[in-house]
This record gives sequence, C-alpha cells and structure tokens, in this order.
Amino acid sequence: MSDGKITPRGKPKSGRTWKSPKNSRFSEITRDKPLKTSWANKMKKKAELKSIREYEKRLKDEKAKEFEQKRQRKEENKRRRLENERKAEIVQPVKNTAKIKRMRKKQLRQIEKR
Repeated sequence: MSDGKITPRGKPKSGRTWKSPKNSRFSEITRDKPLKTSWANKMKKKAELKSIREYEKRLKDEKAKEFEQKRQRKEENKRRRLENERKAEIVQPVKNTAKIKRMRKKQLRQIEKR
C-alpha cells in the first residue's frame, strides 16, 4: 500500500457499506480544553443558585402552611357542624331499660349513652 495506489475497499461482511473505515484511534483525537471560569464568577453563580433554592423553599413552606390552615379550618367546621347537629337533635330518653335487650342491632346503633 505504500506504492501510493489506493486499493478498493471490498464489501464489508456486516453489509454496512455506508460506514467509513476508522483512520485513527479515539484517544489520538485532539480535544479542546474546557473553558475555565474565574473564582468570582463561580461564587456569583453559587450565590445565585443558593438564593433560588431559598426562594423555592420559602414558596414550598408558604404553600404547606396554607394547606395546613385549610385542613385545620375544615376540621374545625366539621366539629362545629357536628356539635350544632347534636344540639338540634330531639332526644327521647329510654326509661325502661328492658326494652334495650329486645331491640335489634340497627336500633341499638342509634342509641347514644350519656
């Protein structure tokens, strides 16, 4: 091959004729060094990220607090509604305790001990 003549490439066994042969190894390819940022820029970026994280945390905390307040308010309303319902009930005390023994399960569930 040192004659200067290029011998034709035969058909590859895999059948991938569109692939060109590799001329050099990957390690031989020269790569550019990454750009270095200055210390001041790094610190600026770091401070920026920190402030963003703090802001996100603040938003999250506010949302959680709001949710908790809503939950407590809902619970309080439910409790108040139940109390009012109990106050409005018309109660008839059972004087004859022998009746309780004859009652069905469904009726016993409706009885409330005081």
